[in-house]
Amino acid sequence: MTELRDLLADVAARVTRYRESVADAPVFPDDTTGVREKLGELPEKPVPPVDVIRRLADAVEPALVANTGPRYFGFVTGGALDAATAADMLATGWDQPAFNQITSPAAAIVEEVAGEWLKEVLGLPAGASFGFVTGGQGANTVGLAAARHHLLARAGWDVERRGLHGAPPLRVVAGEERHASIDRSLRLLGLGTDAVRPVRANGQGAIDVAELERTLDGPAIVCLQAGNVNTGAFDDFAAATEIAHRHDAWVHIDGAFGLWAAAAPSLRRLTTGLGRADSWAVDGHKWLNVPYDSGYAFCAHPESHRAAMAVTAAYLTGQGAGGVRAPGDFVPESSRRARGFATWAALSELGREGIAEMVERCCALARRFAEKLEACDGVTVVNDVVLNQVLVAFDGETDGVVEALQRSGECWMGATTWHGRRLMRISVSNWSTTEADVDRSVDAIRAAWKSDQESRSVQNRSHLA
Repeated sequence: MTELRDLLADVAARVTRYRESVADAPVFPDDTTGVREKLGELPEKPVPPVDVIRRLADAVEPALVANTGPRYFGFVTGGALDAATAADMLATGWDQPAFNQITSPAAAIVEEVAGEWLKEVLGLPAGASFGFVTGGQGANTVGLAAARHHLLARAGWDVERRGLHGAPPLRVVAGEERHASIDRSLRLLGLGTDAVRPVRANGQGAIDVAELERTLDGPAIVCLQAGNVNTGAFDDFAAATEIAHRHDAWVHIDGAFGLWAAAAPSLRRLTTGLGRADSWAVDGHKWLNVPYDSGYAFCAHPESHRAAMAVTAAYLTGQGAGGVRAPGDFVPESSRRARGFATWAALSELGREGIAEMVERCCALARRFAEKLEACDGVTVVNDVVLNQVLVAFDGETDGVVEALQRSGECWMGATTWHGRRLMRISVSNWSTTEADVDRSVDAIRAAWKSDQESRSVQNRSHLA
C-alpha cells in the first residue's frame, strides 16, 4: 500500500500544480503532434504504475485545453470547483457502482440527498423524481422517454413491452431554435426527427407562444428551452405550459445551463412558470462547475419516469431496500459512476448564496464583455444579453477573428451561425472568471481583430498587384 499512497500523492501533486498554473497557461495547446509518439506502443510486459502515470501525464499535459481556467468561454463549459474536484477523486478511489442500496448504500444515500438539494435550489416540485446522468443529452433523453411512456400509456399502449411498431403516433412540438440534443434524443427513442413540428421563434430565439397555440391540436410532447444556446433567451414557461396542458400535452424543459437562473434572485423572473412543466433537464458540469460528466433529469411524474428507465433481472436485488432510493431506476445505465459525491460537494461548498452569487456574477461578466466590445468601432453585439451568452459580429470576416484569437492562447471563444450570420459566441460560466479576465480577453479580441484586418489588407493589396 505504500506504493499506492506514493502514487496517489504524486497524482494529487500533479493535479494541484496544473490547477495552480491553469490561469496563466495558454488556453489552447500550440502543438499536439507529439502526444501519440510519447504515449508509445502497447507494452509487452507489465509496467510499474508510477511509470505509467508519469508517462501519461508527461505526454498529455502539453496538449490539455485550459477549460478549467478563467478565460475559456466556449460551449458553456464550467471549471470544476475545488471541493467537487476532490470529491470526484474520492469517487474514483472508492470506485462505487451507484446502482442501488446493495451495490453502494453510500452512493445511493448521497445521491438522494444531493437530488433533493438540487430541487430546492432550482425551484422544482418537491415530489419530482430525479436521475443523475452524463449531461444534457442524457437528461433530455430521460425526460423524453418518460414523456413517451406517459402519453402512450394514457392511450392504452405499453411502449416498454410492445415498442413503437403499431403504436399511436406521437407528435413533438419544439421551437425552431431548439438544441440539437433534442433531435438526437428523438432519434435514440425511435420517435425520429420527422415527428417534430417546429414552432417559429422570436428575434432572440424564444418560442412564439401564439404560434405554439396554433400548432397544438392534441396530446403531444412540447419541448421548451431555458437559455437559448446562442442568445441565452428563455421561453415563456407560464404561457406555453398553460397552453400545452390545455391540450393534454407533456412539457419538457431543456435547461442545460439556463435552468440555473432559477437559483439566482435577480434572474429568477426568467424562469417564471418553470415548476409547472412535466420534466426538466440540466447540466452539472456547466454552471454548477462539477467535473465532467454530470447532468440531472427531473420528472413531475415519478411512476412514468421509473417505468421508462427501470430494469429488472433475477440477479438484481436491493431495489428500494431499507427505504433507500435506487439510483439505477431513473437512468439508462446500470453500471454508473457515483456522481452524487461531486454534486453534493459542490452544493455544500457554495451553499444557496454561493450558487446565486456565482450565476449572477457570470451574467454580470457577460454584460461587461458586451459593453466593452460594443465600445469598439466595427464590433456589434447582436443579442440581448439576458444571461451569460454574448454574440458578437465584426465588420469583415468573423471566422478570421475567431481563429486568430484561438491561436493567441489568451482566451478561447467559438463561432456560430445565427440568423444567417457568422458570429463569435462567448459563454461565461466558470466560477473562477474575474473582471480582469474579461478585460484581458477583450484586449485579446481587439488584437485578433486588428491582426485579421491587417492580414486581409495585405492580401487585398497583393491581389490588386
